[in-house]
Amino acid sequence: MSVPAFGLGTFRLKDDVVIASVKNALELGYRAIDTAQIYENEAAVGQAIEESGIAREDIYITTKIWTENLSKEKVISSLKESLVKLRTNYVDLALIHWPSPKNVVSVAETMNALLEAKEMGLTREIGVSNFTIDLMQQAIEAVGAEHIATNQIELSPYLQNRDVTAWAQEHGIHITSYMTLAYGKAIHDEVIGHIAEKHQSTPAQVILSWAMSLGYSVIPSSTKKENLASNLKSTALKLDADDMAAIAALECNERIVNPEGLAPQWDN
Repeated sequence: MSVPAFGLGTFRLKDDVVIASVKNALELGYRAIDTAQIYENEAAVGQAIEESGIAREDIYITTKIWTENLSKEKVISSLKESLVKLRTNYVDLALIHWPSPKNVVSVAETMNALLEAKEMGLTREIGVSNFTIDLMQQAIEAVGAEHIATNQIELSPYLQNRDVTAWAQEHGIHITSYMTLAYGKAIHDEVIGHIAEKHQSTPAQVILSWAMSLGYSVIPSSTKKENLASNLKSTALKLDADDMAAIAALECNERIVNPEGLAPQWDN
C-alpha cells in the first residue's frame, strides 16, 4: 500500500489555524497531509510544510481537484496552481474531489487527464473521492485499477459503507476514510467508550484503530496539539475480535456529508 495509513486532515482549517495544526502535526511525527483546492488552505499548508524544516520527500501530500477543474483543459493547469501554493514540484496524490455534477465531465476524461499529470511528474499517484461502485468501475475502465491509489470516502462506525469498501477491495482499490469520528459524535458512543476503558485509551483512538484494522487509511484533523498527539497513538492500539464486532454492530447508515448538487446516488 502506497497511501499512508495515518495522516492529517485539514478540512475547514485556514490561515494561522491550519499552519499551526500542520506544524504541530509534523513536529509530533505525522508525515501525511491531506488538503484540497476547495479548502482554500493549500498556500497555508505549503507554508507550514516549508517552515517545518522537514524534507519534502519525507512528507506525503494529497490534494483534490475541485469539480470546476475536472475537464481535460483544467486538470493540469489547476494542479500546477496547487503546486505553486503548496511550494512543491509535485504532490504525492491527486484525487477527483467529487464526481462531476450531472456528469458534465466524464470520469474517463478526468482520469485520463490525471494520468497525464502523473506521467508529467506533477503527482506521484492519482485517485478518486466520494465515488460509488459505478463511478469506480468507470475509473477502472478509463485508466485501470493499478492507477487508482485510493477512493476517499466518508466512513465511520455509523456509516461503514460495506458495499463500496468490499467492491473496492475486490478490485484492488484502497480506501481512505474521512469523517471517521462522525464529526465527533462517535467519540461519545457508549459502546466505544467501554472499549476505550478496556484498553486504557481514548474513544478517538479506538475509532481510528478500528478503521485502520480494516485496512483503511485515516486522516483525522485537530487544532489542539494534545489531540494530535493522542490521535497518533491510535497507530499502536490493537483491538480484538470482540471490539471489532461491537463496532461493526453500530452501523446505521448515518451519512453526514451529502451536499446537494454534488453528491452522487449513493450505494447504501
